[in-house]
Amino acid sequence: MLSHDIIRYLQDLMPKRETVIQEMEDYAQEHRVPIMDAVGIEVVLHVLRLIQPTRILEIGTAIGYSAIRMALALPNATIVTVERDQERYENALFYIERTKTAHQIHALFGDALEVSSEVEKYAPFDAIFIDAAKGQYQRFFEMYEPFLAPRGVIITDNVLFKGLVAAGDGIENKRIRSLVKKIRQYNQWLMQNEAYDTVILPVGDGIAISRKRGEKQ
Repeated sequence: MLSHDIIRYLQDLMPKRETVIQEMEDYAQEHRVPIMDAVGIEVVLHVLRLIQPTRILEIGTAIGYSAIRMALALPNATIVTVERDQERYENALFYIERTKTAHQIHALFGDALEVSSEVEKYAPFDAIFIDAAKGQYQRFFEMYEPFLAPRGVIITDNVLFKGLVAAGDGIENKRIRSLVKKIRQYNQWLMQNEAYDTVILPVGDGIAISRKRGEKQ
């Protein structure tokens, strides 16, 4: 994980963000809504700019921060995003209208484990971004990777979980300990998945980038 000094340095180098984006960041901090940190989202956006996807699936909308940032960075892309929390979903719709990105973003309300048939209507996707319930990462991956285009990319956030995945077994909180175990298992499964080339970047809360391999000749 990057040191706080390095993070502050990188944040100071970043261009000033739009007023609405800053409002969303302030809202998320005040109401304890988990959104990607400034450095992490810039890394994801840069990867997506290199890929130039036309269709992106996001699992976990929250208040729409990542979806909106992707839409603004990739004006030719369509983003399908899924959120199960009613209040966050409604806030996402509000901010999508505020940022005039409604023509790019299709926000679906429901549990990502239950709406695959609806999501499939928008497939195939050039990129899938997983940023929802950490304990379900592998299920999300396995459920939605069939909708991924050849040579597509799956990006997973929070795979280092505040550095706790590298900690010993002395985590006292039982729920956190169980969650850390599931994330470790996901990371190991991901790195050993022969259908994908994966790298884990120690930025933000840990970002895994998995590129679908081509068919063997």
